[in-house]
Amino acid sequence: MKRYDLRHLKDDFYDRMVELIDQGLKVGEVGIFLFEVGDFTSIQKSADVIKATGHDLMNSLKFNEVDWTIVVKKVDEATKQERAAKLEAEKAAAESEETETEAETEKAE
Repeated sequence: MKRYDLRHLKDDFYDRMVELIDQGLKVGEVGIFLFEVGDFTSIQKSADVIKATGHDLMNSLKFNEVDWTIVVKKVDEATKQERAAKLEAEKAAAESEETETEAETEKAE
């Protein structure tokens, strides 16, 4: 388990966090990332970044009045690729459904 303090990066910590996961953690190892909350959008965005990279978000919690921590477990490359493919399939299905809905709306008008 490794702990990383990213508070000094303010709201620009996402790329550094992904870099630390990819280069600083071994597969199966857990990293704890501390960052400054600001307007709370960074909390959801950090979870979205972890999901997009295919790693496991184990926990997300308030550290103190201004800081937040997330706990991330690094997964192997095969799992990352499998999750990326699933995410792409879900995105394509949602776009297809949206296109069908738009076509039906236009047809009804």
